[in-house]
Amino acid sequence: MKTPSPEVSSAPEHSRRNFLLTAGSLAATAGAVSQAAGAAEAKTLPQVKFGKYSVSRLICGTNPFNPVTHISPMLDYEFRQYYTMDQIVKTLLRCQAEGINTVHALTAPRYQAFVKAGGTMQVFQNGSGDPARIPAMIENGAIGIQHYGVQTDTLYRQGKLSQAREYLKHVRDAGVLVGFATHIPDVFDIVESAGWDVDYYMLCLYHWGRTPEDLEQLFGDKKDLLPVETYSYIVGDGWSEVFLNGDPPKMFKRIQQTRKPCLAYKILAAGRKCQTPGAVEDAFKDAFANIKPTDAIIVGMYDRYVDQVAANCGYVRKYGAVSA
Repeated sequence: MKTPSPEVSSAPEHSRRNFLLTAGSLAATAGAVSQAAGAAEAKTLPQVKFGKYSVSRLICGTNPFNPVTHISPMLDYEFRQYYTMDQIVKTLLRCQAEGINTVHALTAPRYQAFVKAGGTMQVFQNGSGDPARIPAMIENGAIGIQHYGVQTDTLYRQGKLSQAREYLKHVRDAGVLVGFATHIPDVFDIVESAGWDVDYYMLCLYHWGRTPEDLEQLFGDKKDLLPVETYSYIVGDGWSEVFLNGDPPKMFKRIQQTRKPCLAYKILAAGRKCQTPGAVEDAFKDAFANIKPTDAIIVGMYDRYVDQVAANCGYVRKYGAVSA
């Protein structure tokens, strides 16, 4: 779900740039460590197996390309101005040069432009219910297709989760890896306990998209203690952008309990853990300490001011090494 774009007639001013550098999204300040964490390494990353495929433990997320920052329309605008098609291709090639071999949810035009420029990354693609689109996804690099998390959670709230299961049967018939994505731990519990035919899970560390009713149930008459963003930045059908510190342990528990490989995402709380390089590094360290050795993470990267790609890959080499 995309946020509305503000009407802005001029380029972002200096104060906006300062804001981005200090409180921006997606590891903006992580680049302050530059390539130090992995400078001595070859341009490779630890990899894990998803079916017959070797997948780098850091996967390039694409929300910044779309752009969906999960912070504000102002940042959406900033990202939109930067991420032209040419720049998206440059960032993807930068990721590839650092050892990232997989990207999440890359659109067909972007994939084709990337391949034309010499790109070779594989794709974990989102699918949201239309079997007719599966062949095109495979043609455009998909090695696995997961039922899109936002659509999954919508069906769950509507009591129609079985529709996701039916869609994934078509994915299985197509011969690629079958995935299931959600932001809600309870939804994972339903699918795992029912033994759905899936090869991997894509699980958000934060229970993104709580409805006003969810917040009422959690906080009751203390909702006035929640951050302002809970009320000022509402997306989609009344889903909120509230990220709670107690969320990751709940999803880490699910990741650890399943034998299936997982893709963990929003490890930086959609940019809320990016105020300092140390905070970013701690988020990477915490993620790898709490997922299985067979799992990977998805992180979006915004490299306009600093080399987030190199910094993030350095953290993966440091904390995400897999024992032989």
